[in-house]
Amino acid sequence: MGTHEEITPERAAELVGEGAQLVDVRQGYEHEAGRIAGALHIELDRLPAESGAVERERPVVFYCRTGARSALATQAFRAAGYQAYNLAGGLEAWVARRLPIEPEAGHVAGH
Repeated sequence: MGTHEEITPERAAELVGEGAQLVDVRQGYEHEAGRIAGALHIELDRLPAESGAVERERPVVFYCRTGARSALATQAFRAAGYQAYNLAGGLEAWVARRLPIEPEAGHVAGH
């Protein structure tokens, strides 16, 4: 995968601030435990069926816990012509950079 598709938490926050879509591809319990505000939650295995929820006209940033699952989503959406990016290091990297998640007392759920 090309490195230009991998973006830092700071760049992801910038893109979202500029109007990019944010999609959490983790399991339901992970999303409940802690998530980035404003993220659309579509589990990875449901993405093919629910890709219509992601607008083709706007950039999209995918994330998961460590960046592995979201890398698969990023590749698939790029192949389909979307301007897709992967949050490198996932939610773990986002939290490590002290970027906010919700709920306030939320955490990154492990497996």
